[in-house]
Formats: sequence, structure tokens, C-alpha cells
Amino acid sequence: MRSPIRTKRRTLPGAAPGSIITDPAAPKPVITVITYDTLDFQEEVVQSPAELAAHLNTGKPTWINVRGLGDARVIQDIGQALNLHVLALEDVVNTHQRPKLETYPEYLFIVLRTAPHGGHTSQISLFSGASYLLSFEEHDCEVLDPVRERLRAHRALIRAAGTDYLAYCLIDAVIDEYFPRLDELADRIESAEDRVLESADAELIEVIHRLRHELLGVRRIVASTRELLNAMLRNPGDMIAAATLPYLRDCYDHTVQIIDIVESQREIVSGLLDIYLSAVSNRMNQVMKVLTVMATMFIPLTFIVGLYGMNFDRSSPWNMPELGWWYGYPLLVLLMAIILAFEMFVFWRLGWLSGDGAPGKKRRKRHRKHGV
Repeated sequence: MRSPIRTKRRTLPGAAPGSIITDPAAPKPVITVITYDTLDFQEEVVQSPAELAAHLNTGKPTWINVRGLGDARVIQDIGQALNLHVLALEDVVNTHQRPKLETYPEYLFIVLRTAPHGGHTSQISLFSGASYLLSFEEHDCEVLDPVRERLRAHRALIRAAGTDYLAYCLIDAVIDEYFPRLDELADRIESAEDRVLESADAELIEVIHRLRHELLGVRRIVASTRELLNAMLRNPGDMIAAATLPYLRDCYDHTVQIIDIVESQREIVSGLLDIYLSAVSNRMNQVMKVLTVMATMFIPLTFIVGLYGMNFDRSSPWNMPELGWWYGYPLLVLLMAIILAFEMFVFWRLGWLSGDGAPGKKRRKRHRKHGV
């Protein structure tokens, strides 16, 4: 079964460091520039990376968002315009990265991964400088749209703060997306639990294993995000203001909460697998018990039939004289019926016919003891 969270590396082994190889099927980059302060807000789609210099010299916080990674030349030009390291740009286009933080003299390089949706997770890369924030979106994942709406709505805090607070807002938006995804996983786990308790069908194995794969992927991503935030809090440097640190600590608390939820769900899913195996084993035991009871009931009847199937002639008075009786056959059938009835009574007393394994006499005594 294929893992629901899978990444593919496009750089060949042995390639030169800093090689920017894009996915031919990836969408072409669309560059959007947002310049803002407490009084002014401007949003513009630029056609060329050469136009970025005019927006970076305004003295206002600037958010440059690149949606789509399908043109290596555009990404290289953006890196040259902002003096970005080629290894960081290589990590941008190779979308198999785990969440991480890399510190450069003039900016912070942050890699985030969105919550898995439909078995796929997208990469978001951030370059947080003193007066600008550059973000790369692998696809149009709409995770960052709430932050854009807050900027357009003239929210006082985000419009008055710098790009470090904007970086926090983007990180917070990515992390908060995990909570509804975990709610969806919880609903699927409850549905699988109901199916296990009702009927342990064979399709549940695939459902349980897929849930385990998805929870493992979420656990791996969020754990790396927690390390990222921990590194930012331990060594904020000059790129993160002291006023932004409490908000980053709040993001860190969210990652810890998500990991706790994931661990709880993983334990439930592991328990579902045990319940499924127990239900299958119990069903098999019930089938084997029925077959054993039926076989045991027919053992004495088979003995009688085999006994009278012996071909002795009647030259001796001891050679089955009842074969000549007028009521011989009815008496033999009656004897077999009595044997069956006696066996069923014995099996009932032993609790084999009740399904709970408790003898009938002991059950009655236990019920009387509890006033039932």
C-alpha cells in the first residue's frame, strides 16, 4: 500500500550544489507584492523580478509572495535581486524538505509544510529579512489567504508590526491548519472504530494502516516544526524582535498540543488493530466451537451406525439379534435421539451453547447472588 505522504527528489545524485531544477508540471510563478504600514496598503502583481527593487526601497514592510515553482529562471532572478544563497533556493524548488530553520547574516530561511490534505502536503518557504518577507508556495494551497485578508482589513497589530511578525502570522496560519485536519482524522477513526465493533470486515485493515501512515506523517512534520520554533526562540538574533517572541512561544505550544493529539490518535488506531484481530479471532473461535459441537454430537451416532454396518451373518445368536426384532429400527432411532438430547443438555450445562462459556447452574447462582 502506497504511503499517503510521499515526496520526490528531482535533483540527481552527484549534482552540483545549488542546482535549481524545477518540476515541468509545476505551475508558473505568479509574483505578488504587498507593501503596507499603519496608513497605507498596496497590493500588486509584478511581471518580472526586475521590478522588485522599486518595491524594496520604499522603507515599508514588504511581502513578496511567489505562487508556483515552474520556472527556474524566475526563481534564480528573484534570488539575485534579494541576494539569496543558492543552496536555500535549491531547497525551495526541491519540495521534499522537512520543516527547518537556517540562519543567514541578512535573513532567516524557514521551510514549512502544510497539513496533509487528500494524501498530499505542500511546502512553503520563507525568507525573512529586515524589511521584507519573501514566500514561495508550491501550489495554490490557500493556507496564507487569512493573513492577506487581515492585511487588507487594516488590522492594527499586523499593519503596525514588522516583517518578523508577518513571518509569525504565516507560521501560525500553517500550524493552525492542522487542527481541522486532525478533527477529520478523528472522525475517520471513530467511523473505523464503529465498523470494527459492528463487523470486522477485511477492508478495515487497509483503512487502519492508512490512518497510521497519515498520523505518522503528521507526527513527523509537526515534530520538525516544533524544533524549528524552538531554534527561533533559543537564538532569535536581530531578525526577530522581542515583542514577537511571545507569539512564537504560542505557536510552539500549538505544536506541542498537536503532537499530544496525534499520539493519542495513534494509540487509538493501534488499539483498533488489536480489536480487529481479536474480533477476527473470536469469530473464528465461534465457528470452530459450532463445528466442534456438531462433530461431537455425531460421534456416538457415527459409532452406532458403524456398529450396525458390520456384515455379520445370523449363524450365531450373538450376532445382532435385534436386527430381527419388530421394533428394532424404531428403538434404535429413539436411542439416537435420546443420545442427542443428553449431549445437548450436557453442552448447555457446560455453557458451550450459550456463547459466554459459563455453566448454566453457575450463571443462575450468580444472578441470584446479585438479585437478578
